[in-house]
Amino acid sequence: MLDWQDIQIFLEVARSQRLTDAARRLGLDHSTLSRRTRRFEQKLNTQLFERSTHGYHLTEAGQQLLAHAEEMARHAFEAGESLADKNRQLGGQIRLGVTEGFGTWVIAPLLSAFCERHPGITLDLLALPRVVNLSRHEADLAITVERPASQGLVISRLCDYRLRLYASQAYFQRHGRPARIADLGGHRLIGYVDDLIFSEQLSYLDPLLDPAVVGTAPHFSIRSTSVTTQHAAALQGAGLAVLPCFMAETGDRLESVLNDEVEIVRQFWITARQEQRRLARVRLLWDFLREALEANRALLMGEARELTLP
Repeated sequence: MLDWQDIQIFLEVARSQRLTDAARRLGLDHSTLSRRTRRFEQKLNTQLFERSTHGYHLTEAGQQLLAHAEEMARHAFEAGESLADKNRQLGGQIRLGVTEGFGTWVIAPLLSAFCERHPGITLDLLALPRVVNLSRHEADLAITVERPASQGLVISRLCDYRLRLYASQAYFQRHGRPARIADLGGHRLIGYVDDLIFSEQLSYLDPLLDPAVVGTAPHFSIRSTSVTTQHAAALQGAGLAVLPCFMAETGDRLESVLNDEVEIVRQFWITARQEQRRLARVRLLWDFLREALEANRALLMGEARELTLP
C-alpha cells in the first residue's frame, strides 16, 4: 500500500528537482526529506531518482510512478473541491440558545438572512429566560449575558448593549416624569422576580434603589421573569422599566428618562463546546452572528432605531 504522504513528497521532489526547494515547500528540513525519499525507494525496492550535484532527476521507474502520482493528486484535489462545494451548501441542524429578549428582537430577524443563504440548514432557536446548558448538550451554540466559567468551551465576547430607564407617555401623564434618581421612590417600577433571576447581570435596579438615595421604597407594580413581558407592561403604562435599547428604541411608544444618571452597559458572550465549534455549519453561524451584530452596533447601543439586515 502506498502512503499518500510519501506520494506528496515524491511529487514535490520530482517537480522541484532540488531537495532544498522541495523541503522548503513541504515545511521539512533537508535531512528529513532526504531520509523520507530514500525510505520510500526502499519500500518500493526501486530507485526513483538519479542524484547529482545538479539535483534530483527521475529514473524510468520514477517517470512511470509520476504519471500515477499526478493522477492521484488530481483526484485528491477534485475531492477537496467537491467537499468545499458541499460546505458552501451546508446542511444539517444547529441549535442556538439565547436570552429571550435578544433572541426575539435581534437574533431571530438576523437569522432570516442566514437561512436564505443556507437553505439546507435547519435552525432551532431556543429563546429562553434562562441560561442554556451546553454541558448537557441543550444546544450547539449559546449566547449569554455573562461569561461562562465552564471548562472545555470556546468563548468569545460577542457585543455590548445599552439599557436605559423607559416608560410610556400614558404613564408620564398619570404619574409624572422623574427628574432625578431620588424621585424613583415615588414611582411604580417593573422588574425581575428577585429569587428567580437567572443572572446577576440582570440586577439592574439594585444600584439605583439605594435607600440612602431614593428614601421611600418604590412600588413594583409588575415583576416578571420575562423581559418581553416587562416590555409589554411598560407599553401599557404599568411603570418604569430598565430595558435594552434594542427593544425599547425600535418604536416611539416608550421614552427614556434620567439618561445622564441611568446608563447601563452589558455584554453578550457566544459560546460553544470545542467539538461543536469545529463543525463547519457551526463556524459559519458563529462568524455570521459576529459580523451581523458588529453591523448593528448602533442599534445595540441605543444610537439607531432600525435593525440592519445582512
